[in-house]
Amino acid sequence: MNFVFVSPQFPASYWNFCDRLKQRGVTVLGLSDAPYDSLSDQVKNSLTEYYRVDNMEDYDQMVRAMGYFTHKYGKIDWLESNNEYWLTQDARLRTDFNITTGMKSEQVANVRRKSAMKAFYKKAGVPTARYHMVSSLEEGLAFAEEVGYPVFVKPDGGMGAEESYKLSNPDEMRYFYETKSDVDYIMEEFITGDIWSYDGISDSHGDIIFETTVSWPRSVADIVNNKDHLSYYTANILPEDLRRAGRATVKAFDVRSRFFHLEFFRLLDDKEGLGKKGDIVALEVNMRPAGGWTPDMYNYANSVDVYSIWADMVVYDKTYVDLNQRKYFAVYAGRRNGKNYIHTPEEIRERYRDQIVMDEDIPEIISGAMGDHMWTARLDTEEQKDEFIDFVQATWQ
Repeated sequence: MNFVFVSPQFPASYWNFCDRLKQRGVTVLGLSDAPYDSLSDQVKNSLTEYYRVDNMEDYDQMVRAMGYFTHKYGKIDWLESNNEYWLTQDARLRTDFNITTGMKSEQVANVRRKSAMKAFYKKAGVPTARYHMVSSLEEGLAFAEEVGYPVFVKPDGGMGAEESYKLSNPDEMRYFYETKSDVDYIMEEFITGDIWSYDGISDSHGDIIFETTVSWPRSVADIVNNKDHLSYYTANILPEDLRRAGRATVKAFDVRSRFFHLEFFRLLDDKEGLGKKGDIVALEVNMRPAGGWTPDMYNYANSVDVYSIWADMVVYDKTYVDLNQRKYFAVYAGRRNGKNYIHTPEEIRERYRDQIVMDEDIPEIISGAMGDHMWTARLDTEEQKDEFIDFVQATWQ
């Protein structure tokens, strides 16, 4: 099997995907714009060969790289980055090189444009917020009058919390229209709810071979815009209603042979047209693992190796990993430079020396949401989880 892994050096832990493939006898071909000397030994050792392009945004360069790999190794069987940013280009390369595994170009819009997701959630029987595609100020004001303030706007094809805003009154609405970027935006009624994701891996039949859940902050946009702290966790129990909604969504989107990260609200109050307090409401889908070090958190929470589960899916269309292991809370707590913290890093490391599983500086490219340094701990109870977050992030007033 010939597998082209796009951008194997980012995020830093993604070398594990390549490593597990190589362990299973796959020819793993790395393709990126990072200089070879900048790659970690882990990345280098996990690849059969590495091809550097000057600019990954230049499709002609990517095509030439794929042509080189094809000429040297024969037909390419798989191409994947597991990265939202490259989802469209990955699909285009698969289409152009007749790679029959993974999503093709015609499927990508359904999982990249938030407006297109609505129909598939409806098919899954999961309610979604009412929405309006941003056009004129007058129509935006009329939509807000219909659903009530606040409303939430974000790029229809955007990623993460980039350019996402809560608009609480007509003045904020007018300012948004005066200053917005020249991209397509979607405007939705505002939902007050806790955010949970249903994450996992599906096989070539769309059957799920791994599943877990993550609890997220209510507004990553506020964290980015206000430079707040990020904390989130992988829970030790997957709620049954979230499992049902997640599995139905996977089937509706026909998710095959890949990681998925599906986001849902759990309503904090009754919401007319959507449900009662505690009900599940759809937010958006992402066809890749959750960002940052979350795949490692899947591992620590579920006592498994998701990189091996994914590689088993690629090579064998099943997994041989024992999924019936003890479950934990894997808890992420980030800090930001310049804040006056009560507890020193040394105190954190001493207090949680038996529980800390990751202790990392965060690359600047993702620090806007995730902070400048993070600790992740594996803990047994919800009370321990809350105490850990408070201890790490407590600041002097």
